[in-house]
Amino acid sequence: MDFIFETRMMVRDYECDIEGIVNNANYLHYMEHTRHLFLKERGLSFADMHAKGVDAVVARMNLQFKVPLRCDDEFISRLALKKEGIKYIFYQNIYRADDEKLCLRASVELVCLVNGRLGESAEYDRALLGESL
Repeated sequence: MDFIFETRMMVRDYECDIEGIVNNANYLHYMEHTRHLFLKERGLSFADMHAKGVDAVVARMNLQFKVPLRCDDEFISRLALKKEGIKYIFYQNIYRADDEKLCLRASVELVCLVNGRLGESAEYDRALLGESL
């Protein structure tokens, strides 16, 4: 898979459960933060788009947990992207930094709501795909 963006993060102690591993819900936060950083790098502000009435929202997620992350682990969150119809599909993998072990493989489908209605966004297309509509 050709990843187009990556960022590094650290596991914080409060993100771990009684078993000493990252609670599964925290991976959603890691992936969302990665997508927001990616948008920012592409010059698109999630907050500015919301103010214009355009919201990118998660429609579906598929997560496969592989190797658990633990407290103080550094990890790399990577993403790839394609568009199918009106959906943006993010392929997001999380790797433990010290050995590149795959911890999570996910696909996340986003759609745009324009003034509350399902629609297309030329600004998102330009920023995410480099397209002009």
